[in-house]
Parts: sequence; structure tokens; C-alpha cells
Amino acid sequence: MSYLLDSVVLIDHFNGVAAATRFIERRARELAVSAITRAEVLAGFAEADVPLGTALLDSFRFLPMDAEVADEAARIRRSTRLKLPNAIQAAFATRHGLKLATRNTRDFPPGKFPFVIVPYRLA
Repeated sequence: MSYLLDSVVLIDHFNGVAAATRFIERRARELAVSAITRAEVLAGFAEADVPLGTALLDSFRFLPMDAEVADEAARIRRSTRLKLPNAIQAAFATRHGLKLATRNTRDFPPGKFPFVIVPYRLA
């Protein structure tokens, strides 16, 4: 099984959350990042630290935005009212047959979205 990393998992990793780091290390060969994840993660870095972020992001399979993902995101947005960035993540996951690894259960309740996994929880 392959996973799409949501931004929050990578942000947790960079903020020293051990559970996020363990998930990434254990699944490294199975992980992909979307264009939106890459942008969201890198936006949080100071300019001088961007190479640190890109080094890790470049180690994962990168999923570029295409018309199929955009159209699916629009459909998901219309039917679920997810915010557009979240609808785009959902579209990437569904179009590529991936599980979305996130701890954002407020926007992605696993019972509502069967493609969502919560790899860890914060105490």
C-alpha cells in the first residue's frame, strides 16, 4: 500500500514529533507528496532553511497537479464542501489510489473518507 503524506505529518516531523518521524522512516519507500503538500511545507520554512525541506521532499515520489486531479478536486469540493486545499489532497489520493496519511481528523474524519489513515495521534 502507498501513502500520500499530508502536510501536517511532514510539519510534525520537522517540529520534532517522534511519531511522525517513525511513520516516515518506516514507510519511506511507500510515500508520495503532492504539489500542494510540497508548497504548504516549504512555505513554513525560513528562506535559509528551504534546502532542508527540499532534501526530504525530494526523497519521495512527487505527484504534480494535472487536469484530472483538478477536476476531481472540484467535484469533491462541490460534494463535501472541503476547503480547496483539502479537496485537492483528497483528489490526489483518490486519483492515484493512495491512502492519505494525516492526523487532521477535523477535516478528514476517517469514517467519512475511507482513503484516510491516521498514522499517530498527539497526546
